[in-house]
Amino acid sequence: MKTPAFITALLLTAVMASAQQTFPGLKSVLSAAEWKRAGLDRLSPDEIGVIDAALIRHQSGATAQLQTELTAARSIATAVAVEQKKGLLQRFGLPVFDDADWRTLPPLKAKFVKWEGGNRFKLDNGQVWEGFEPITYDLVGKEIEIHARPMGQFALVVDGVNTTLRVMRLR
Repeated sequence: MKTPAFITALLLTAVMASAQQTFPGLKSVLSAAEWKRAGLDRLSPDEIGVIDAALIRHQSGATAQLQTELTAARSIATAVAVEQKKGLLQRFGLPVFDDADWRTLPPLKAKFVKWEGGNRFKLDNGQVWEGFEPITYDLVGKEIEIHARPMGQFALVVDGVNTTLRVMRLR
């Protein structure tokens, strides 16, 4: 739900705006009765100045902390918005393409590291792929290529020869 995030951001902005005002002094914040009840009427102007300075330091620290939190919240909101705009292929680290540009994509070249079971295999770049059909080639240690095909599909190429084996990236 976007409304609570918006309200939180609006509230933080209002708090920041009010926190950025300078502290007017303890005497103007307290009523005359509160000033007497706290015993501040017995303090010298220098002692009151020390208390005011401590309150100003505290307010500055709280303002800086709120600013840091606001900046972090904004960056998280921006990252979430960017992630939501990404397509399914981009979320898995794959380029977005349509049928018109799949021929221009460079092939993925990597070394076949190991089988992870069935038709699933791991490459030296950490990616894990799986074949749609049984892969009968001895691939361990070989340099392979994965080429883009129409409709978001990929094909495995071994030793420069298209094997016509369709593969998909798992991670």
